[in-house]
Amino acid sequence: MRKVLCGSFIIVTLSLLAIACNTSNSSSSAESKPKITNAGIENAIKAKWRTDPAIKAADLSCSADAEANSATVSGTVELEAVRTKAVELARNAHPGLLVTDKIVVKPRELSRTEYTEEFAKTERERAKQLGEKLGDSLDDAWIHTKIVAQLIGNAETPERKINVDVVNNVVTLRGAVNTAEQKAEAERIAKATEGVKKVINQLKLDKNA
Repeated sequence: MRKVLCGSFIIVTLSLLAIACNTSNSSSSAESKPKITNAGIENAIKAKWRTDPAIKAADLSCSADAEANSATVSGTVELEAVRTKAVELARNAHPGLLVTDKIVVKPRELSRTEYTEEFAKTERERAKQLGEKLGDSLDDAWIHTKIVAQLIGNAETPERKINVDVVNNVVTLRGAVNTAEQKAEAERIAKATEGVKKVINQLKLDKNA
């Protein structure tokens, strides 16, 4: 009987020792696992951005909240494609990262001599996606680029609600704006743009627009 009790005691003791070792190893593993910090996420995003020359040149900013596993990215880029790529790279910087996009797309103003067919092709594609009409000339594409850039940069004009058609240097403004002042300002910008021969203002007033 004594031998049985002694054997049982040894087994129980060994089991307790095994549990203690496992607990100790688990604790050590948890302690050795690095904690994700705000700076860690921000540095990971910036490292991703440095792999793309256009994004690197834009010098974007980011701020992270490690506890919420989220980050906010901001700054200004010249092309929508650059903004999209920057947000995508930021999301890939950390598993499950929630990214708030505050990047503004603002095309750089180019002189007529700088404006090439490559720029015009990009502008025509953008206009097509927005349901806007563009003529085949470089002048039409350049005028469209300049007007859209000015509408974006003007706080008084809701650019996303205004469609800009440019055919043979004639500009047609379509869509809906909230006030008569916004309608007038959009027309003023179009008329003041170099190369524009005529502006047809078809903007409608809609306070709920």
